[in-house]
Amino acid sequence: MEHRLVTAIERALGWSSVEPLGRGFVRGHIQDEALPARIMTPNSLLDMVMRRSLARPQFRVFREGQEVHPAIYYTDSVSPRGQSISMVNMHALGRLLREGATVILDQANVFDPAMEVACRALQWWSRERVQVNAYLTTNDADGFPLHWDDHDVLIVQLAGEKQWEVRGTSRPVPMYRDADPNSTPPDQFLWQGTMRAGDVMHIPRGHWHQATRNGSGSGQSLHVTFGITQRTGASWLTWLGDWCREQEIFRRDLDRTVGADTGHLAQATAELIRQRTPADYLASYEHQTNLPRHVPHLDIFGPLTAVVCTTHFPPRLDETGSAVEVVTSGKKLTFAAKARPALELLLSGQPVDLEQAALAAGAQVRELAAILVEEEICAPLTAELSSGYTGLVTTATN
Repeated sequence: MEHRLVTAIERALGWSSVEPLGRGFVRGHIQDEALPARIMTPNSLLDMVMRRSLARPQFRVFREGQEVHPAIYYTDSVSPRGQSISMVNMHALGRLLREGATVILDQANVFDPAMEVACRALQWWSRERVQVNAYLTTNDADGFPLHWDDHDVLIVQLAGEKQWEVRGTSRPVPMYRDADPNSTPPDQFLWQGTMRAGDVMHIPRGHWHQATRNGSGSGQSLHVTFGITQRTGASWLTWLGDWCREQEIFRRDLDRTVGADTGHLAQATAELIRQRTPADYLASYEHQTNLPRHVPHLDIFGPLTAVVCTTHFPPRLDETGSAVEVVTSGKKLTFAAKARPALELLLSGQPVDLEQAALAAGAQVRELAAILVEEEICAPLTAELSSGYTGLVTTATN
C-alpha cells in the first residue's frame, strides 16, 4: 500500500525504508503543503468529539498542567424516552479552549477513516501495531510535563505552532514493565525549538520530551502522534512462555526439594528456543493478529462493487505447485495458482473497484472478492471508508 503520508514522512526524515525507525532522533518537513489539512484539522477533531460518546481516558482535557475534571466538560444527553448518554458539552469545552487548554483524543484511528487508513498504512510499512493520538492546544496552555514513552513515536504537526524540547535517554530502551523506574531525565538537550505545520519528528522509545504553548499568546496547535510499539526480546520470551504449555515437562509442578535437579528443564528450554526462533515469532505475530473491525457486507444492501484489504499487516501469498495460499490474521485460504494475479490486486491494501478489476484481472476477481470479504480479510469499500483513502491512496487498478 502506498500512502501519501508514509511517503511524505520518509522523505521529510531522509529515510528510504523503515530501517531507521527507533534508531535516533530526527526532524524534517513535509513538502506536500496540502497534506496536513487533508489528514486532520482542529475543526474536524472537534466535530469528531462532538458526535461521539467518549469517556476518560480516551478523551481528556488539561489546563495549567493539570487534568480538568470530566464533570466540568461532560454532560448527559437525555432522549425523549429518558435514555441518558454521556457526551462532551461543547459549550463548556469551547470556554476551556478560549481560556487556553489542551484536548487529547487517544486512538483517533478508531473514529476517523483517514486516521484508520493512515495507521494501517504505517502498520504495513513498519510491521508493528500503530495507534494515533491527537493533541489540540489553544493560546498559551501547557502540554504534558517532561516524560518518556515506551514506544517509538512519529509526530506530525498539522496546524499552528508548538514549542518542544527533546532530551536523550537516561536508561537504554526502557519498557512499560521494567526493572527500573527510570524517573530521572538527563540534562543534555538534543533539540529545542518550534514545530510548525508540516514539520515531522521521530522520537525513539525512552527519549525524554515535552511540548507547550506556554508564553506563545493567542493561537493554536494541532499535532498527531503515531505510536509504534516494536517487539523486543522480552516479547519473544513471553511468546515462548505460551508455547511451552504444549509440553508436559513445563506443566508439571516445580520440585521444591533443596538442590533439586533442574537440568531437564534447562534442556527442554534450550530445545524450545532452538525450535521457536525470534524470526518465527515475528512471522507468527503478523499472521495471527485478530481481525480489525469493519462494516459487514449484506446482500440486502446491494451488490459488492468495491473492496479493500483491511488486515493489520500485509497478507502472505505462498505458492505451492498448482495452488496459492493466502496466510493472514490466523487464517490460511487455498486457491488455484491461476488466481494469484487477482489475489495480488485484491490484497494490495489499495481500494479495488471490481468492475475495473475484472477488466484487468478477469471475471474471477468478483468471486474471489466475495470470498475474501466473507472471511473478513477484505471489507466492502463503503463511502465512509473510502473517504479515508481519497486523495491519500490510489486505487489498485489505476
